[in-house]
Amino acid sequence: MPSDRQSPPGRQSPPGGPSSPESSSGGPSSSGGPSSSDRLVAAARRLAARAGGLRFAAPVAHVYNPLDYAWAAHETYLRRFGEGRKRVVFLGMNPGPFGMMQTGVPFGEIPAVRDWMGIEAAVRPPAAQHPKRPILGFACRRSEVSGRRLWGWAAQRFGTADAFFSQCFVLNYCPLVFLEASGRNRTPEQLPAAESAALHEACDEHLREAIAATAPQWAIGIGGFAMRRLRQVLGDSGPVRIGQVLHPSPASPAANRGWSEAVDRSLAELGVFG
Repeated sequence: MPSDRQSPPGRQSPPGGPSSPESSSGGPSSSGGPSSSDRLVAAARRLAARAGGLRFAAPVAHVYNPLDYAWAAHETYLRRFGEGRKRVVFLGMNPGPFGMMQTGVPFGEIPAVRDWMGIEAAVRPPAAQHPKRPILGFACRRSEVSGRRLWGWAAQRFGTADAFFSQCFVLNYCPLVFLEASGRNRTPEQLPAAESAALHEACDEHLREAIAATAPQWAIGIGGFAMRRLRQVLGDSGPVRIGQVLHPSPASPAANRGWSEAVDRSLAELGVFG
């Protein structure tokens, strides 16, 4: 099934050009090479093109690629918060319907992205949309519960977005959204082996590049799928320590009983924040 693609991100001129505040952290590093945010942007462009070129069969009916139609906000996120070495990189699975699918920012609960991170950008909806899952961008009124929990925890623990991102960064493993004809979400781990192999190849390469750019001490999978991909890509004997926290999905009874407290316990047991 063809994915709903428009022009590649590299052909757009979103906010965050060389003279704008969003790009002020870009440019050469002290060593003379590209900065970490520049490396993240370049890696995301490659992922957008590679993943956007893949095809998926039924029961997948629609494929959304927010690294295409919401590239402006995604690039702003990478440039504003992706600079410098991070202590922790948190990895999610793929975009949620009222989060990154709308905003282009991982776990992109709109009030958190707009008000806490200070990011708001134009979103160009793809031409072919599922009638039950329209792309409304920052005008979407629905709440992404997983994102509300994640960014609410970050705000409670660190205060400002700048304080959180000075130590941490958040990525999704897969940039694509898979929707069945009913509008039901289909996760990457539900794809058949032939389709997931090609997808993993693109996403694994992006993950390697993102980890190399941010050079974290810890890579934390948000849920089991993300942790397994981290172990597959990074191994257990490398310089980056791997762990897992509970996914904040409302479909998880454990998350509904107190996700923030569960995450704090997990991170303390791992020794992530010393």
